[in-house]
Amino acid sequence: MKHALTARWLLLIGSLLPVPALGQDGQLAEGRQLFLSQCGSCHGPFGNGGKGANLAQPRLRRATDDEALQNIIRRGIPGTEMPSSFLAPSQVSSIAAYVRTLGRVEPEEIPGDAARGAELYASLDCQVCHTLDGRGGIVGPPLDDVGTRRSAAYLRESLTQPDASVPRGFVQLTVVTQDGREFTGVRVNEDGFSVQFRDLSGALHSFWKDELQTLEKNFQRSPMESYESRLSPEQLDDVVAYLVTLGGGE
Repeated sequence: MKHALTARWLLLIGSLLPVPALGQDGQLAEGRQLFLSQCGSCHGPFGNGGKGANLAQPRLRRATDDEALQNIIRRGIPGTEMPSSFLAPSQVSSIAAYVRTLGRVEPEEIPGDAARGAELYASLDCQVCHTLDGRGGIVGPPLDDVGTRRSAAYLRESLTQPDASVPRGFVQLTVVTQDGREFTGVRVNEDGFSVQFRDLSGALHSFWKDELQTLEKNFQRSPMESYESRLSPEQLDDVVAYLVTLGGGE
């Protein structure tokens, strides 16, 4: 039921997207509908990012030409949340053509002051888990190019409701050893006999499963705390404005 409602919502939003010019109706109209049904849930109905990358920009970092863009749509990007597809070549071409039009959409207006946001970021504990400019922890995703991968709305939600969109493949573990020690961390690897994870300080732990009393897996929980009560609305605007700038100059 949830997926059906999401699909209907995306189709309704599609009526607000730019309508292809005459002479382009065939391929671009098909590309728009395919984008909404296949891509919009991650990249946002306007292509300006969400769980997927922000595509509403003139230059795409990974897709520097049409061939590269079509290859990404067809094959995905290994090691990321971008999956491969089973679309026909003509459908891939239509989506790619439509994605190129998103770069002509007016950029999103972001309230807040990026300079103040940079100062706030430095004063917070983000660097405990996230790497930026080669410094920081490795428990959370690196932030060097987060401005090209995520929309402002997604970044705000991540700051205020971190459990709302946990990255695919991310699993938070809580383990209790046979001698009563308890650890919480992010899974690195697991097989039938052992499990490896990093705790929130970044330290790596490895246990045989017969060394554990309990092994609890939570696929919908982020170790990141909410900043909704720690920051004022204006401060949240500033931090989001700063994060949006990261990677934008590449």
